Amino acid sequence: MQLQNTICLGVAGNFAHHLEQAGELKDFENVVTAEPDAPKGIFPFYLPGSDSFLGVYSIGTDRLTLPDYEANAQVEPEIAVLFDIVYDDEKKVIDLIAQKFTTFNDCTIRKEGAKKISEKKSWGPNSKGIGDKWIPIDIFEEGGVMDHYHLCSFVKREGVLHPYGVDAPLLGYSYFYTKLKTWLIDKMNTQEDFGPLEDIAAHLQATEYPQQALISIGATAYAEFGEKNYLQDGDEVYVIAYDHRTEDSSLVPSSHKVILHQKVNS
Repeated sequence: MQLQNTICLGVAGNFAHHLEQAGELKDFENVVTAEPDAPKGIFPFYLPGSDSFLGVYSIGTDRLTLPDYEANAQVEPEIAVLFDIVYDDEKKVIDLIAQKFTTFNDCTIRKEGAKKISEKKSWGPNSKGIGDKWIPIDIFEEGGVMDHYHLCSFVKREGVLHPYGVDAPLLGYSYFYTKLKTWLIDKMNTQEDFGPLEDIAAHLQATEYPQQALISIGATAYAEFGEKNYLQDGDEVYVIAYDHRTEDSSLVPSSHKVILHQKVNS
């Protein structure tokens, strides 16, 4: 599925401990949240039609291309949800209707001095990764299909498979379902250009109010290898979502498992 006409946004800080492990807490030291465990904000990583670097379609499927400088890139294993956006007559976002989800690598470079989160998120084609299939969302609330899914990730280096992010239930997200959706709608309408964050309403206007948004809803905490190792040329990345009732976290494909597999090159 091509998403060239879809605004692509990410959620920062929606899993306990991720920002601390990524060394990014300081970026948000002046960002005030409504609750201690609330995400810090949302950021763009693809803006269709933009003349800026965010106008480059950055989502790949089987290849992850590192920047041509010392990037200190880490996998950010996430779930991405495709939402239909509903606007009112004044072009305020009034609803987000969840359609389907997949696995996502919101790969991030740990870049000193970056003023905005987005500067660490997109550096060209294949700087992101998306899973091999979509799972339809029946209801975006408890009792639905997403209740039973777990998210895990691995990096294979020199033939050895290492856990990169912790294996986590999707219900472990700090904000999920209706709470996340309500928060997203608010941020899309009201988030200001402040610190590492950007004015998302202005981006919606500049992209001529797209009908859909792909939203990566936050990265899991890192396993020890993930916390201590940046990506290298030749690594293989796996981000897997699986229904824990019938499947496991192995690399073996199955009907309800979603696997993102990328080969890293520079």
